[in-house]
Amino acid sequence: MFSKDIADYPEGIVLPVDKPYRWTSADVIRKIKWAACRHFGKKNLKVGHAGTLDPLATGILLVCIGPATRRAEELQASPKEYEAGVCFGATTPSYDLEKDIDRICPLDGVSQERLLSVLPSFMGEQMQVAPLFSAKSVDGVRAYETARRLLKEAQSRGEAFDPGDILQSSLINIYDLQLLSYSNSFDAPDPVEPTAGRGRIKVADVRGCELRHALIKVSCSKGTYIRALARDLGEALGSGAFLGSLRRTRNGGYKESDALSLDAALELLG
Repeated sequence: MFSKDIADYPEGIVLPVDKPYRWTSADVIRKIKWAACRHFGKKNLKVGHAGTLDPLATGILLVCIGPATRRAEELQASPKEYEAGVCFGATTPSYDLEKDIDRICPLDGVSQERLLSVLPSFMGEQMQVAPLFSAKSVDGVRAYETARRLLKEAQSRGEAFDPGDILQSSLINIYDLQLLSYSNSFDAPDPVEPTAGRGRIKVADVRGCELRHALIKVSCSKGTYIRALARDLGEALGSGAFLGSLRRTRNGGYKESDALSLDAALELLG
């Protein structure tokens, strides 16, 4: 439990929170900000995060409270580590399960041996094009807003979604890639439709699709999109791919074992 006086924390507070599945990072910040403002008796207490996580990702989300928000950029620049479940044999417009499958791809060139052979080529500094369904800004507009419009237009015409060349590539660095496991099938999660309130993000139904699944450990720099890495791995194997799961296991000096559940974090601010 924290004291009731924010002045007792001159450098602010950094809470490593294990972001829940189907919650946006903004959902978590709103919940903690409400609790922190009430706990410290401050109406305008600053609360933010140091690096967003996709709604269908889990793991370490660094929540900065009070003066710690000044460190957000520094913390966001830290190296990160993920465990990514990459599904081969299909694509989705968002490169994860937030959107339905839009293309079935051949699996002839997909195997554990082929994957192991291409992983080294994805290590080191490289240019990466972010997913259009992302928070990147294009001419002052969030990329996902443009993506939603283009997807709706394509669906109305009965055409496949084509993101085009809207986003420019950015320099990233992948420090290490390790294949943790490989399977000729994917244990797909039950589909979930949006509901009111938290956890309102849709989970697509991919049951019955023939997919290959690889669990990959990724160590990388700020700005690396693991969904884009999944896309590029699929293309490298002559197929298509999307993320079936994603968990951030390290953010700078914070490890998975340091992360608090959202309920535990809120209890500290009770």
